[in-house]
Amino acid sequence: MENFIQLLNKINDFVWGLPLIILLLGTGIYYTFLLKGLQFRKLGHSLYLAFIKRKEEGNSGEGDISHFQALMTALAGTVGTGNIAGVAGAISVGGPGALFWMWMTGFFGMATKYSEAVLAVKYRKVDEYGNMIGGPMYYLQEGLNSKFLGVAFAIFAVIASFGIGNTVQVSEVASAMKTSFNVDPRITGIVLLVLTGSVILGGIQRIGRFTSAIVPTMIIFYVVSSLVIIFMHYDKIIPAFVLIFKSAFIPQAAIGGTFGALLSKTIQKGVSRGIFSNESGLGSSPIAAAAAKTNDPVSQALVSMTQTFIDTIIVCTMTGLIIVMSGATEGTGAVLTEKAFSILLPGDIGGIIVTISLIFFAYSTILGWAYYGEKALEYLAGEKSIMIYRIIFTLAIYLGIVFSKGVWVFSDIANGLMALPNLIGLLFLAKVVKSETNRFLNK
Repeated sequence: MENFIQLLNKINDFVWGLPLIILLLGTGIYYTFLLKGLQFRKLGHSLYLAFIKRKEEGNSGEGDISHFQALMTALAGTVGTGNIAGVAGAISVGGPGALFWMWMTGFFGMATKYSEAVLAVKYRKVDEYGNMIGGPMYYLQEGLNSKFLGVAFAIFAVIASFGIGNTVQVSEVASAMKTSFNVDPRITGIVLLVLTGSVILGGIQRIGRFTSAIVPTMIIFYVVSSLVIIFMHYDKIIPAFVLIFKSAFIPQAAIGGTFGALLSKTIQKGVSRGIFSNESGLGSSPIAAAAAKTNDPVSQALVSMTQTFIDTIIVCTMTGLIIVMSGATEGTGAVLTEKAFSILLPGDIGGIIVTISLIFFAYSTILGWAYYGEKALEYLAGEKSIMIYRIIFTLAIYLGIVFSKGVWVFSDIANGLMALPNLIGLLFLAKVVKSETNRFLNK
């Protein structure tokens, strides 16, 4: 097993090498300039569309779920262990500076996320049962006229759904439950299996209703709890930010010839964990955006890009800032985050906050990715494959307990392979995104 994990690590280092990092950040930077910083100029309006206008007018147009439900489903898929365990893992390996590079994936990733959603809605279709279907596999096939890239994306998405969307989440929850409440991991696996099956077997409508109720609550709970802890130690805030920015370019313990290697590791972990968390460029969340009730691709895209802002710029920052402020260095993943919270909030309360948040974050991610995976498989094998996928996906939850080692690196590899065809499509379809954006803004 150890040799296999070492092999996975080598593959992961190759997949997440400099070319993919440049492609991910470069695509976000390219779209930022192409759209004239739209993610900054229209952020306020995007938040208004997502959280205020939905209450005033509701949503109209073809689709299966509302703007808000589509956003919550996408947030369910992204706000998961990456926000707690992933941030901690990036900092433990890449140092405090990794958080800076996570922010970069967030700021530029908002433009990427927006563009993905524009294309997903523009090229979406209605299947034979009247359900709305869309995502990278469809805009690669219809917009770019590349069935090959569409199939490649769909295959990698199905594989990734069992990593980032399943076993990673289960493994981290089981570990946290064992540490905090001494619950047998097997019991955790069985409970998650039953709860997941009861929701995903009902399809996107049930997932949308469930996530629109649970996701806002869990995010508010975690952010408010984190802010209380941060402001209890307000004197550590500025030194923490100084250390983050300094370490982003001058890694800790960088001496002589090791400087380049350490800086590369800082950037690699920051970018890979940032993408793991917000999924900008990965191509997953556009699948949920395509199901939204909307008459205009840009309208839904503006809502969709708030997902990256909420996930990385708000939630990940809470975790990263607390870890840096605490000075905790021992452990990795959720264990490190729990230790950091406990240092700044003595007693058992800090650890309990992390564990409760992790449970809800991970469970919601499982639900969101179950939908992504089934739609990718539907593209490959037809609508009849959906129920089979739901059953297998639910049963596979227990694998997160049995094969807890290596699930993170497996997920990183799957994410990188999934991102590649999607990013190619985004770059070649930039004119379509630009045209749709200009049309909408000129109305």
